[in-house]
Amino acid sequence: MDILSETIAAIRTGNPTSGLFVRHAPWGRAYPVVPGAGFHVVLQGSCWAVPSGGNPIALGVGDVLFMPRGADHDLVDRLDSPVTEKAQPGEPREITGPGARAALLCGAYELGRQRSHPLLDELPEFIHLPARPGRHPSLRAAVDLLAAEVAEPKQGSDAAVPAILETLLLFILRAWFDEQAAPATGWAGAFTDPAVAAALRAVHEEPARTWTVPDLSDIAGVSRATLARRFAATVGEPPLAYVTRWRMLTAARLLRDTDSPLGAVARKVGYTSEFAFAKAFKREYGLPPGRYRGVDDQPPLIAV
Repeated sequence: MDILSETIAAIRTGNPTSGLFVRHAPWGRAYPVVPGAGFHVVLQGSCWAVPSGGNPIALGVGDVLFMPRGADHDLVDRLDSPVTEKAQPGEPREITGPGARAALLCGAYELGRQRSHPLLDELPEFIHLPARPGRHPSLRAAVDLLAAEVAEPKQGSDAAVPAILETLLLFILRAWFDEQAAPATGWAGAFTDPAVAAALRAVHEEPARTWTVPDLSDIAGVSRATLARRFAATVGEPPLAYVTRWRMLTAARLLRDTDSPLGAVARKVGYTSEFAFAKAFKREYGLPPGRYRGVDDQPPLIAV
């Protein structure tokens, strides 16, 4: 599995949700902060996204707005329209009115509250991907598929929609990283730097291996000093610090998603001693592995 796919799989939990809402001007909806990621896609009409304490963002047909950490914001048809609704489960899909019609496809992804990854942590609170002819055709195709399934559910839609939503999340992130100007920095730079990308793939593929910087530099095809410098500049931490981070994130996923004994989980992430593993895990998550497994990590229901 590639780096982006594996990273998202490690921090995702639960099932994604989506919904279509239609409003007629004037209208305004408040979206409180949520413990996950969310998105809006404008299918018809136009509107404004108004971040709390930020500059308004104009949204037109085909535009995608992604909130990687579920930041609170309002959606309004005009900047002077009052906010009269609050997004919550069970709302009517369409409310008629005298003004222009706007249709939006909205969705949310549950993320483990105790798991994070710098790939998402470094993203801006709001990512705006304007619709441009010929840009990001895969993202546009996923949006069209999702809109069709949500607007007119058919046999198989219950299985199709979550799968399309998972694909859409990857395409949104891919589009954002592709949009970053060269030379890219941060994780966008990590994906485009062949040496760093090779080292990351190796760590992700074999978290149990006893990695050293010389081992990783051999795989990357550069000197130890060059890899250390370029890795820290893009990933944000030294190679071996990331090895530990990825081991703990992998362990957290195994503890949540499997019934594997603690000793087996420890071995899968490179620890021959269950005690050493428990100590490292508690340092990362504040809880020993056994207690972490029993703590509810499911976010509350997210309204879209």
